[in-house]
Amino acid sequence: MAKLSRHEKRERRHKRIRKKIIGTPERPRLCVYRSLHAFYAQLIDDTGGQSKTLVSASSIDPEFVQLTGKRGGKSIEDVQKVAEILVKRATEKGIKKVVFDRGGFLYHGKIKAFADKCRELGLEF
Repeated sequence: MAKLSRHEKRERRHKRIRKKIIGTPERPRLCVYRSLHAFYAQLIDDTGGQSKTLVSASSIDPEFVQLTGKRGGKSIEDVQKVAEILVKRATEKGIKKVVFDRGGFLYHGKIKAFADKCRELGLEF
């Protein structure tokens, strides 16, 4: 058997997680993705046969660019700013409780910083 790459391992972890986590309109799934250039987060409702994005934020979002003056921030501080934008948009839509989907990424570093900031700002998970 061939050795799995880091990307393939992450995808397998993500599939395993997705079998157990389902977002609803009352408690959507907070899905995160970390690329080499940017950080993305969205609240997803998985009911009704197909997934529907309720709220999204990223480090290439115009609001983030206006706040920081740069596009595609990768630092922990930038990830925390993305969390602030996401929580602000979620509270505008009346969303307080979510289910956290780490996307197969290890819960540490930027993923942990993002989750901690979301909790600090009032999201419950």
